[in-house]
Amino acid sequence: MKTYELSYIISSEVTSEEASTKENEIISAIQSKEGIILKQLNPVAKTLAFPVGKRASGFFGVLEFQIEAEKLLEVKEFVAKDKKIVRHILLIKEPIRIRKARRVKPGTVAEAEPKLESVFETKTDAKPESETAEETEKEKEKVDLKDIDQQLDEILG
Repeated sequence: MKTYELSYIISSEVTSEEASTKENEIISAIQSKEGIILKQLNPVAKTLAFPVGKRASGFFGVLEFQIEAEKLLEVKEFVAKDKKIVRHILLIKEPIRIRKARRVKPGTVAEAEPKLESVFETKTDAKPESETAEETEKEKEKVDLKDIDQQLDEILG
């Protein structure tokens, strides 16, 4: 048996007691067709987002049930023929799939964690050779930029 969800709006012209009796009629129709009620939300008076059948409000209710697919058609016809039910929708509830956790590449978590060694390093005045070599290259680039500026001034005159 599949699980279905029936959402319906009962006309606002009826009272709340009549709306609950209408819900009981729908439940008894489902149970008479050997259906099993799983969840039920009693009809509650709601203001609708847009008018349905020239009505701005109605009693909104939801039923979740299990029933055989052949008998579902009879329940749907019962709800459709009722004049006090303004709107309804019948949905098939898919079972919730439990997804597996995504795989993480090895080493990505370790790289994200800060290393304790780098946090507790002491600063010294002496610079390693690699840093001094990089600085001299940057100074050469700056000199080259000055030469370029002078040449542009000469050309543009």
